[in-house]
Amino acid sequence: MSLSSPFEDQSDALVNEINMTPFIDVMLVLLIVFMITLPVVNHAVKVELPRASVEEVTKDPQAIDISISADGELHWNKEAVSEAQLFTHLDGLASQEVVPNIRLFADQAVPYGRVAWVMANAQKRGLSKLDFVLQADKP
Repeated sequence: MSLSSPFEDQSDALVNEINMTPFIDVMLVLLIVFMITLPVVNHAVKVELPRASVEEVTKDPQAIDISISADGELHWNKEAVSEAQLFTHLDGLASQEVVPNIRLFADQAVPYGRVAWVMANAQKRGLSKLDFVLQADKP
């Protein structure tokens, strides 16, 4: 039988346990916040790209035309070239002292990856002056 009363003041005793309730409450609130915001962050927005109103540019005889046809075929100044030939032409262009602008003609049906591939290969060689040639909107 114990001589101490259950109503005695036990404030002098050490507490050996951590109170986990506030920690669990905070973690549950964070979990709910992340569950609500995650679908919003991952949601892709459907965007209709703007049409370009272009103005006629003066003809630059020094500019190089790179065309990509609908089937992905490459053309250097209206002459069909392979990928290896394109690399050779780009290397030659990059070695010039005065680098002319590159005008990029890409068919509307060409996948974006093909256009990005041409741009990336030009950029690897230090050619950063790229112009996109667009067709003007009909009034």
